Amino acid sequence: MAVDLGKYRNIGVSAHIDSGKTTLSERILFYSGRIHAIHEVKGKDGVGATMDHMDLEREKGITITSAATQVTWKGYTINLIDTPGHVDFTVEVERSLRVLDGAILVLCSVAGVQSQSLTVDRQMKRYKVPRIAFINKMDRTGANPKKVIKMIEEKLMVTPCPLQINMGAESAFEGVIDLIEMQAVYFDGEDGEDIRREAIPAQYQAAAEEARQQMLETLSMSSDELMSLLLEEQEIPTDLIYKTIREATLSHTITPVMMGSAYKNKGVQELLDAVTRFLPSPLDRDLVAIDNDMKPDPNNPPTEPGWNKVPLSSDPEKPTVCMAFKTVVEQFGQLTYTRVYQGKLVKGESYVNTRTGKRVRFGRLVRMHSNAREDVDVAEAGDIVAVVGVECATGDTFCSEGLNYSLESIYAAEPVIRLAIEPVKRDGADKLGKALERFRREDPTFHVLTDEETGETLIAGMGQLHLDIYVERIKREYGVECKIGQPKVAYRECPTQSVEFNHKHKKQTGGSGQYAHVVGRLDPLPETSEVPYEFVNDISGGRIPKEYIAPIDKGFRRAIVKGPLCECEVVNVRMTINDGSYHDVDSSEMAFDICGFDCMREALKQAGMALLEPIMKLEVEIPDEFQGAVTGHLSSKRGVITSTETNMGTCVINAEVPLASMFDYANELRSMTQGKGTFTMEFAKYSQVPRNLQDEVVEKRRKERAERANAK
Repeated sequence: MAVDLGKYRNIGVSAHIDSGKTTLSERILFYSGRIHAIHEVKGKDGVGATMDHMDLEREKGITITSAATQVTWKGYTINLIDTPGHVDFTVEVERSLRVLDGAILVLCSVAGVQSQSLTVDRQMKRYKVPRIAFINKMDRTGANPKKVIKMIEEKLMVTPCPLQINMGAESAFEGVIDLIEMQAVYFDGEDGEDIRREAIPAQYQAAAEEARQQMLETLSMSSDELMSLLLEEQEIPTDLIYKTIREATLSHTITPVMMGSAYKNKGVQELLDAVTRFLPSPLDRDLVAIDNDMKPDPNNPPTEPGWNKVPLSSDPEKPTVCMAFKTVVEQFGQLTYTRVYQGKLVKGESYVNTRTGKRVRFGRLVRMHSNAREDVDVAEAGDIVAVVGVECATGDTFCSEGLNYSLESIYAAEPVIRLAIEPVKRDGADKLGKALERFRREDPTFHVLTDEETGETLIAGMGQLHLDIYVERIKREYGVECKIGQPKVAYRECPTQSVEFNHKHKKQTGGSGQYAHVVGRLDPLPETSEVPYEFVNDISGGRIPKEYIAPIDKGFRRAIVKGPLCECEVVNVRMTINDGSYHDVDSSEMAFDICGFDCMREALKQAGMALLEPIMKLEVEIPDEFQGAVTGHLSSKRGVITSTETNMGTCVINAEVPLASMFDYANELRSMTQGKGTFTMEFAKYSQVPRNLQDEVVEKRRKERAERANAK
């Protein structure tokens, strides 16, 4: 039986930490009949929410990995992914949004748009994912949906279009008024499963009419037909309103706003109706792939990027194109979450991994429900399934034989913090190695490195919690107790001055010698540069043969791995070569590689090197009586306060603070605020370390190296 793709929805639930994503997902599962009892994230029944299937998630009450499921709602099939809210696991949100067609952005009715809401919003815009905003926790003290709608407009820079207003708030929250149908909606029954629609109570009539008028005015900007009816003061058909909302949502002109309380079982069914009505099906998305076999026309070379992009069609009969967007290594092989963009996946068929060029047999396809799975034989375009036992990496594209397409990869941020890790008992080394290899493959933001000098194994990630969770998982899932070194900041080095260089490499020891000579200039790139290193070839007249240019670049690149200050990676450097010489007999690729390496090292020593440190964007939420103490404390940490907001006795402080001074901040904040303060932190940028502190860091690193050398 052919699948009606118009009735398919691939959506994600994303938000700032503790906005109620997983609670909302649990209600969606319940009302759609996927589960038959509601469990809470921090429930007393010890079961925990369905989508939080890891023990760690249930203990901590946070989502660590995204979980997928499929539900049906009024004849529609919805593939749902519940994503983490904590910034340390932001890659889970990133890769989910890469393959989804629509999203629900959950916002707290009290806090509104918070720091991670902004990050999620950026990710949605990056992948052009239309969204519905859901103002959750309307039963909380201090709930203020009007303030949240204003924040959506000002902070997210989108046009909010409220489709509902609330009846009461906080403990008096009764339900919502549907501004399209102009009805009051109540949620009766023990779990809010009985929906009752009635006439709008008299006390809300005026507010509802005013809000409806504002909604229609917002929508009129997207529909000439609706605008002319509005100007003529005629009755506007409900069908036209629904059609306009859908078109404006898909074109990113508006963000529909709904509200409710997932915890109190109010508003969720209305949100599900909106998902099916207003969010896109796979047919509504313009999908493209890069054709790796397409060659540019030499007579008319392309000037624009994307010249080799080809459209994809959600047609199951066309050749298959699908993307592996998440991998999980399990006891019996790898589980690969896959989105089918074109064609279909058939159990037992083989497909080509276009990154490796290898054919891979898909022996088993499963549909996921959190960590439970059910076997399927076929997955058609628009579907999200998991493949069992296929070796591949996150972001790989699989195609039918004869196609060589690749899909835009998933953005992964660079890690900013690193720790040394080793097993307490020597016999745990093998298991630790397996665990680190598994997590490195699963998570593109988790890096495993070896310190060449000390031989230590280092793990690098997005933040302290990120690495703590992995250390705890190694202990639980692999039975390995680990010793952890002190957290280290991933500093970088950059030049601040231009330097002319003229470097000759000459070696003569019996037989053929080595000769290479390069002349040019090193320039610092601006801090905002998108690339850390640039190579410019200005050689003319064959002063250096073409075949030696690439080895010079290779030598330069080898040298920037360790800078002269404290052996950190060198960034923001441009190397221009404009002259040089070679020897007919003694010059070789190896000679020019060595010359480039030595030349870069010498040039960097004269380039006024500066140390760059990661600066974190910090959001602290505290009772307002602690505002003075907390801001003063942040200033002492070289923090710059960017904004403060006070609302209902709660103060939100936004600041930019160097990561180096934030390692014990959780404990410091707790003691300053009697345990009432919370904070979230994410990487913002790299910035120059003040000169006096730079000398301290360099001296400290020098002493560490000397101690390690003596210990050997």
